[in-house]
Amino acid sequence: MRHNRSINHLGRKSGHRKALLANMAVSLIEHKRITTTVAKAKALKMYVEPLITKSKEDTTNSRRTVFSYLKNKEAVKELFSTISPKVASRPGGYTRILKTGFRLGDGADMALIELVDFNEAALASSPKKEAKKTSTRRSRSKKAAAAEAAPAAEAPVAETPAVEAPAEEAPAEEKKAE
Repeated sequence: MRHNRSINHLGRKSGHRKALLANMAVSLIEHKRITTTVAKAKALKMYVEPLITKSKEDTTNSRRTVFSYLKNKEAVKELFSTISPKVASRPGGYTRILKTGFRLGDGADMALIELVDFNEAALASSPKKEAKKTSTRRSRSKKAAAAEAAPAAEAPVAETPAVEAPAEEAPAEEKKAE
């Protein structure tokens, strides 16, 4: 039973579990999204999010601390150069777990774990915040109202005589015919 156990041991000894999570974290950092079981995804989320938080502060000590967990120089470079600037303003929640169904062989729950700020499809489909039109409840100044009305009034005046001239002749011809 799992009473009062804070972490999921994933059915492995501690050395195997640390190596598994380190390798999965490296893959997540390099590929930005990986597919795994739900249990491993949840364990990976608990493992990698503190590392991403640590990477926001680019110091030698934080790089060494992250390297002691990941043990991969390229992944540490990618984390500090690419990922940390994108998540600098985010207060947490750097990863997202999406359940994808069941594995064919053994029926295990599968999930997709991804870095939130690197999913182009979700970023493109979400409505971007556009600048709202500034509207006031107060009346506008007379200068602004006159400036808007002047161009609108000039355009119809120029077109109106051309349209009215044929219209006036037509009723006159109809009256002569009667």
